[in-house]
Amino acid sequence: MPRRATKNNIVLAYSGGLDTSVILRYLREEHDADVIAFCADLGQGEDLRAVKRKALAVGASKVYVEDLRETFVKDYVFPMLRANAVYEGGYLLGTAIARPLIARRQMEIARKEQATAVSHGATGKGNDQIRFELTYTAMNPRMTIIAPWREWSFRSRSDLMRFARQRKIPVTATRAKPYSMDLNLFHVSYEGGVLEDPWAAPPESMFQMTVSPERAPNTPQHIEIAYERGNPVAVNGTRLSPARLLARLNHIGGRHGIGRLDIVENRYVGIKSRGVYETPGGAILHAAHRGVESLTMDRDVLHLRDSLISRYAELVYYGYWFAPEREMLQRAMDEAQLAVTGTVRLKLYKGNVMVTGRRSKASLYREDLASFERDHEDSRRDAEGFIKLNALRLAIHQSRETGRPRGKSRARARRST
Repeated sequence: MPRRATKNNIVLAYSGGLDTSVILRYLREEHDADVIAFCADLGQGEDLRAVKRKALAVGASKVYVEDLRETFVKDYVFPMLRANAVYEGGYLLGTAIARPLIARRQMEIARKEQATAVSHGATGKGNDQIRFELTYTAMNPRMTIIAPWREWSFRSRSDLMRFARQRKIPVTATRAKPYSMDLNLFHVSYEGGVLEDPWAAPPESMFQMTVSPERAPNTPQHIEIAYERGNPVAVNGTRLSPARLLARLNHIGGRHGIGRLDIVENRYVGIKSRGVYETPGGAILHAAHRGVESLTMDRDVLHLRDSLISRYAELVYYGYWFAPEREMLQRAMDEAQLAVTGTVRLKLYKGNVMVTGRRSKASLYREDLASFERDHEDSRRDAEGFIKLNALRLAIHQSRETGRPRGKSRARARRST
């Protein structure tokens, strides 16, 4: 039996798509509840006034539509980029990083409306259910959480489409185009439907943010991105707010087919999943950030930070944005960024991002030391001693492996036999 809220007032994270529209009606009917729909504008490019009208038409008692684009980029995307977070070698975490912001604001609305339940549209097999509910719990452990995909009798989106037709709920999903899409200012993700066969190539008509590299311009484009303390602040000399900067790079990168990714990833729940992503601005910023870091970060600080990236990315992917270990790691990542200030030049060409120059007043690069055109007797002697000291343990290891100890050690070895 469905678990009912103690009060008939539920705040639903609402996107206007098939799942959440059906959920809205389901909560009204099965939980006998007033449903407050919350839609966050994270740059998905939809007519959110139409989304609001749809929520009211489907049965919402009240609708919140809020523009969170600047907050999303400044307080969520940029901290993640400062950490160079990449999950399983490729995924830039565009869906994962949006969920904690949506869930946190949803909980704030629930408190304001004195609701005692929140709900989301994540399925029982995916990561998003965990991301939403970990955030809910971090904000208020006593809040009732309703996850319809884990309690109702529907088993597929075909079931949802049938229910929607019966209730005259307008939906955009079709049997011919059944894959799921999630879009925000940082990326677009696609999964399910025709993409569930990992051998099937994604249809070109699917992509929203990027042209195919084959159709990208035949002439490369050169851009410059300025950084301050690990954050991008300007493109080609023009300072922009975080959301405007990311939108500008999405447009530029999309024209050149940059940021496409097709992977089979490991979900937190233990299931492998095929995902296709477009992250044009994010791919540019990831490369640019590495370019500035290469000039300004101390070697061992950079290496230590890099050893933590995998763990940090896992925490974001799994949904632990508000966990103490992620916050601790963030402080370490940000400490490493204090001197990451400078400008990087990049060449964009047919899906590729190439760093072609970097400069910084905080640079640790010394041309007089690095140049092959200048050499000194002292540096040659220092290099010889440095190599001998670092090779000493290798020589000792090799003598043990060959079984040929020297001097007294050899004599003792003979006596022991």
